[in-house]
Amino acid sequence: MSDALKLDGGLLSLEDVVAVAVSGRSVVLSEQAYDEVRKSRRVVDEVLSRGETAYGINTGFGKLSDVRIAPDQLESLQRNLVRSHACGIGEPLPEDEVRAMLLLRANVLAKGLSGVRPVIEETLIALLNHRVHPVIPARGSVGASGDLAPLAHLALVLMGEGEVFFKRSRVAASAALKAAGITPLTLAAKEGLALLNGTQAMAGVGALAIARAHRVAELFDLAGAMSLEALRGTPAAFDARIHEARPYSGQIVAA
Repeated sequence: MSDALKLDGGLLSLEDVVAVAVSGRSVVLSEQAYDEVRKSRRVVDEVLSRGETAYGINTGFGKLSDVRIAPDQLESLQRNLVRSHACGIGEPLPEDEVRAMLLLRANVLAKGLSGVRPVIEETLIALLNHRVHPVIPARGSVGASGDLAPLAHLALVLMGEGEVFFKRSRVAASAALKAAGITPLTLAAKEGLALLNGTQAMAGVGALAIARAHRVAELFDLAGAMSLEALRGTPAAFDARIHEARPYSGQIVAA
């Protein structure tokens, strides 16, 4: 995958997002990101080994944040958190927007600040590279307070639950993962919360909307220029001196 986009938790350009989400460019995780993810997971494991109480790791959520969860219930806690929030409604998000979500979520976790295991990263990237796209309802997010429902539908697929679009068909996630050679995960302590806490749905949808707007603006300029040429209009109105006299960079570029 020499042409693959390497994720390290840093900034992604709009072109990066479009290349993966629209054009299907493959993705890999950088070695540095692997190291950072491992380090952050060790923090979670050390909290558990010391028997400490930490929110989201071995407690309930929200009003239940002061309720300690027994060690043998931690996997159920994370699994049930994902299931309880996978309650979106409406038509599914289109493929490119789901791919943008997967990319942005993988990149955020690559920062190594969320306490997940590297296998979480590997599985998110595998979904992208094998074109296994979670069915994510378009309605139900609370936006800036967190895309909890959309990200829960994404996380559900990592566990082998829910539905996906795979090879142009809407199928059970378990069947698609098996066909793609991807092993479903049992979420460990903290991982359900780490997958749900984010705004990657609105960021992914927004990024692609901006990219489309840029493309439309370029096409309008092209159509205008070709129309002027076809009609043998005067180019005098586009003299650079006229536009440089005004403080609008976009106008200068268009002219």
